[in-house]
Amino acid sequence: MLSSVLKHLEALVSYDTRNPPRDIGTGGIFDYLRSQLDGFRIEVTDFGAGAVSMLAVRGNPSRLFNVHLDTVPSSPAWSADPHVLRVTSDRAIGLGACDIKGAAAGLLAAAAVTQGDAAFLFSTDEEANDARCIAGFLAKEHGFREVIVAEPTRCEAVLAHRGISSVLMKFRGRAGHASGADAMQASALHQAVRWGDAALDFVESQQHQRFGGLTGLRFNIGRIEGGIKANMIAPAAELRFGFRPLPSMSIDALHERFGAMVDVGAIEHYEETFRGPPLPAGDVANAEQRRLDGRDLADALDLPIGNAVDFWTEASLFSAAGLTAIVYGPGDIAQAHTADEWVALEQLQRYTESVTRILGAPTSGANPPQ
Repeated sequence: MLSSVLKHLEALVSYDTRNPPRDIGTGGIFDYLRSQLDGFRIEVTDFGAGAVSMLAVRGNPSRLFNVHLDTVPSSPAWSADPHVLRVTSDRAIGLGACDIKGAAAGLLAAAAVTQGDAAFLFSTDEEANDARCIAGFLAKEHGFREVIVAEPTRCEAVLAHRGISSVLMKFRGRAGHASGADAMQASALHQAVRWGDAALDFVESQQHQRFGGLTGLRFNIGRIEGGIKANMIAPAAELRFGFRPLPSMSIDALHERFGAMVDVGAIEHYEETFRGPPLPAGDVANAEQRRLDGRDLADALDLPIGNAVDFWTEASLFSAAGLTAIVYGPGDIAQAHTADEWVALEQLQRYTESVTRILGAPTSGANPPQ
């Protein structure tokens, strides 16, 4: 079976699906997928800007497998052509091999040797900050109750991960000479620095918070800019920051807290530029019960359960829509987004065998698109 997986992976890696530049259409890699999924009902949707999804359904499943086909850009640090798969005694090397075309290859190989109900959703915009595929899929009637989202988890089922929120803040100051007595309070940059100091203190105070093996609130100030020169009071400043909460934390409550950490009137603009819910998503009060629902699904499928993770996945979008969602795929996140990205052959074999076993078991109770 591994030879079949590697044949598919060689083909999938050869297609340039880097994101950016988001130059992905309905042909190319999707033509290959169509050719390999005989007996499946195929629906391809172009959401624009390189966001294309393909739903492939066989039979009447209630469980969906999701995998994204887009990759991060390659870098000059690659030692060979990133779109030519290289196979050694223990690994397959190529752009997207780990994150996460290896899983797509495994799904194709498993589909070819099974006849049971199956549903695959392939997407191409996970690596963007303008994801459309999953939202577009969930906006329609689909009939699925469970989803297994492929990301590099070392073939362990992940039941929980952090959410993510990115923010743009603009601070207001009063221009003037830096020798003035009011320079300390009038500077927009000083306000930004004071806000950062308060935010860091607050984040450190949350280190005792725990959920599913995760601890504390992750936070980062990514950029501060503003002002003109050292002897001029900065009339304006801009700050960008992000945080990654536990599933038991309210993102809205955190925004309210972060937005009130400086003097009234100092903040001119506060805008959340991206939000991804945690896994499990939804009502914070019921997060633990939803995590247990994910555990029950993993147990029912005989998948080993791993630790919660700090990185974000689109499994949370399915969870927010009411599906029981887990993250499960071959490879290690440590190899994702790196030069000479690779996935262990043993991981590809294990993942494909588990999917083959799952597809061999009947599922029922859904009415996916015809």
